[in-house]
Amino acid sequence: MTPQHQIGPHFLTFLSTLPAALQTRIHILTDSDADGLPAAAILVHALTLAGYTAVTAEVRLKTESAWTPAVLNRLRGRDPEALLVLDLGARPEPLLRGIPTLLLDHHKPLGTPPGATLLSAYRETGPGEDAKEIPTTGLMAFRCAQALIPDQAESLLWLAGISLLSDLGDKAPFPELAAAKKLFGGGALRDLTSLLNAPRRSATGDASAALALLLLADSPKQALKDQNPAIVDLREQLLAAKAEVGDALALARKLPPRFSTAVRDELGADLVAIRMDTPCQVHPLIAQQWRARFPKSVIFGVNTGFRPGWVHFSGRAPAGINLIRFLHAHRPPEADSAYGSGHDQAAGGALPTAVWNRFAAEIGFGPELQVNPPDLT
Repeated sequence: MTPQHQIGPHFLTFLSTLPAALQTRIHILTDSDADGLPAAAILVHALTLAGYTAVTAEVRLKTESAWTPAVLNRLRGRDPEALLVLDLGARPEPLLRGIPTLLLDHHKPLGTPPGATLLSAYRETGPGEDAKEIPTTGLMAFRCAQALIPDQAESLLWLAGISLLSDLGDKAPFPELAAAKKLFGGGALRDLTSLLNAPRRSATGDASAALALLLLADSPKQALKDQNPAIVDLREQLLAAKAEVGDALALARKLPPRFSTAVRDELGADLVAIRMDTPCQVHPLIAQQWRARFPKSVIFGVNTGFRPGWVHFSGRAPAGINLIRFLHAHRPPEADSAYGSGHDQAAGGALPTAVWNRFAAEIGFGPELQVNPPDLT
């Protein structure tokens, strides 16, 4: 864990090692949610304000990670002299060998790529705690901006506020959220957060327009209301994605829960699963929404239609239940790095159909959670 007060200084130390100083070609790869998106926007704006002349950014696409071969090939084509990887986890596998690389993240790290620098806010939560006390990646990026441009960082506070709202909710225990609401309006921040999260949940999963909007606008009000044609076009793309996701979510809300008590002694909670079949990434939302109905249980949103041949699932657990530890205890041998990552109370993964069927049976679910291969072809 990197203490909050050390994030900014460590970021400045990393920048001081770059080969061409302010002319270094810095490329940012970020997650597609409303934590990763503002984190990237904060650093693009902050680096540009600090005088860096060649800063670019892109968002990961559906089912991609920083270590996906297609992503690595794409990054090599950018020919960066420095790479920043935001909100995409940390693994020991290499990224771009020989390129100075900084990972900024708040998920449980699995390791650090050779030669890379990891700034991680993650810490294992204790009894009665939950991940809401762990800073978001966007807040970490704001700490970097405060160190880099101390007199101008407040202009980027709205982006940190979106990050906190998206990952930790309206009562996030960080003073930056209250300050952002006071300066930019809580309603505008909430509306924009909802809009930014829509594209990555759509069937295409492409949040490039959301990142472009944050790089073009200088406030939530401008992003939501400005009639600049470029902003209007980006906003309309996000609104279309939001409508698509809303339709998928409405269908998923009507689906019945399934139950397992088989791991109660091991986990300290029962399991509840809601199975859906949609290319939209609504399974995390369904898991979160069912928590209010079963607050003492672990809820899994299970999606058999997100990617052909795979089952994607997202879990939400009550405070004091370590979901990452449980998933690792039941990790199938065939599972890859898409399995078991996240936060102690919010983790999930993806498994090939046959592997999912075995996993679901192992944790106590019956035929209603078994997936036939024809369902996914």
